[in-house]
Amino acid sequence: MSPFKLRSAAWFDGDDEVAVLHRVAAGITAEDRGRPIIGIADTSSALNPCQAGFAAIFPELERGIRDGGAVPVRFPVMSLGEDLMKPSAMLYRNLVAIELEEQVRAHPLDGVVYLANCDKTVPAALLAAASARLPALLLLGGSRSAPLFAGRRLGSGTDLWRALEDRRAGALDDGQWQQLEQTLTCAGGGSCNTMGTASTMALVTEALAMALPGSTGCAVDSPELAEIAYRTGRIVAEAAGTGGPGADEVMTAAAVENALRLVAAVGGSTNSVIHLAAVSGRLGRGLDLAEVDRLWAEVPLLADVEPCGSQLAHDFHDAGGLATLAAEMLPAGLLDGQVRLASGQTVAELAEEAVGSQSVIRPVTDPVLPAPTLVVVAGSLAPDGAVLKTAAASPHLWQHTGRAVVFDDYADMRARLDDPELPVTAEEVLVVRNCGPVGVPGMPEWGMAPIPAALAAAGVRDMVRVSDGRMSGTSFGTVVLHVAPEAAIGGPLALVADGDLICLDVAARRLDLLVDPAELERRRASWQPGVDEHLRGWPRLYRDHVSQAPLGCDLDFLTSPTQESRRFVPPVVGRS
Repeated sequence: MSPFKLRSAAWFDGDDEVAVLHRVAAGITAEDRGRPIIGIADTSSALNPCQAGFAAIFPELERGIRDGGAVPVRFPVMSLGEDLMKPSAMLYRNLVAIELEEQVRAHPLDGVVYLANCDKTVPAALLAAASARLPALLLLGGSRSAPLFAGRRLGSGTDLWRALEDRRAGALDDGQWQQLEQTLTCAGGGSCNTMGTASTMALVTEALAMALPGSTGCAVDSPELAEIAYRTGRIVAEAAGTGGPGADEVMTAAAVENALRLVAAVGGSTNSVIHLAAVSGRLGRGLDLAEVDRLWAEVPLLADVEPCGSQLAHDFHDAGGLATLAAEMLPAGLLDGQVRLASGQTVAELAEEAVGSQSVIRPVTDPVLPAPTLVVVAGSLAPDGAVLKTAAASPHLWQHTGRAVVFDDYADMRARLDDPELPVTAEEVLVVRNCGPVGVPGMPEWGMAPIPAALAAAGVRDMVRVSDGRMSGTSFGTVVLHVAPEAAIGGPLALVADGDLICLDVAARRLDLLVDPAELERRRASWQPGVDEHLRGWPRLYRDHVSQAPLGCDLDFLTSPTQESRRFVPPVVGRS
């Protein structure tokens, strides 16, 4: 077996003019020669408040890399922020994954620390790490604070959606709405402090051994987060210096299964399923939705955290986070205790650090809600599947048949939803289509249509809603999402007409369109795809190559079809 050699040696070893040029360009001193080079993928941006915490902890990360015997090198990366990017940061997840992968391949790096915190920055880094296959970890940037509004702490996203419902129902006046905005401003930077997509993906990243345990819910600017930064840098540096495993070897099938069960245990974001499917596709394994539903079937809601519970991500962290969850789930056979984590511990060993005497993470025998907390449904309206977060839905709607009220896109929904002439009752099923990966493009979080104003004013707080789009992990309601195939490519959702009966049956895992097949064939014969307004650039490339939600919305040329095809080809290094 050949001795281990640093990847960066292909650039820096030797005394010819090429090696000299490379060392000068990288600022490699005589003292640095022979040390691993650790790239720091910096996604900080003034346009993305989720990433605001990295400036304070960067020095500790760099110190950890140097103490681990390596050289830190920071490079900028496009930042994905949910608040300002339109139509959705999801449109650019794959673009950032490409950028990260190609930056790593093109430069003399032996390992990588990805700075990631917002919803799509985290999965983009996971996708890149899976494809680049170098020693790597993600450093998560912490959760934002929770200022008080009307005497209670504000949960990011969730409490804004609740306030919107109150405002639409006439229970929140203009002055209170303005006060809410001012209070939200006081929350500062960091990821959402609820169990939205950011917190869910943080926990998933811990489970995949790609972030240190204890990262989820850690407060921005806390000493603990600085310590995590130091340890992250040191671990990656030491792994790179000894030929440690690449990220693709770390993210095992068992780790992915653990991650999916943990999503169910915390009532996590439905978006995580798409991201885990994409990661699995990069690893050459894929993710079967029927298997996902099986993994979820026996997992109750154990975390009392918004939107499905009452507490916040900081409380989850203080209650022990992954360690305490593992201690509750392992005896019930709901996790694989032998999966190794980024700290070097197994899940079973981490569980020994569980926090006792707390109420945020509940025992399996006394859960917040019984299983299942999420389900996969399929049927004539969703032949390839769809997902529903039952923990955030109304049980009386789990078995429901109602007439469809169809909105052809988000603009149509916003224009007509509050029309007093809209023929809608609480028994109807709101359909919002053409919101999928191809349809917009980018699959925005448009699936949770608000309750029509007239119904909200009458006290209605939930209805069955069906969409080929996504919804924020901070959202709630009986919303069936990610319907596949999507309407824009001619899926059955494209054929639904006002008044059609739609049947949701959670127990049977069914979502059906109750229309005669001959009538559907007649409609299909006259269906035409929408006009493609994206004639150039990234949106065009995305539309032409993006997969459907069950495959992770990755680009077809980025997935890894077989394990054998995933050999890393070293760079050819010479004069540029």
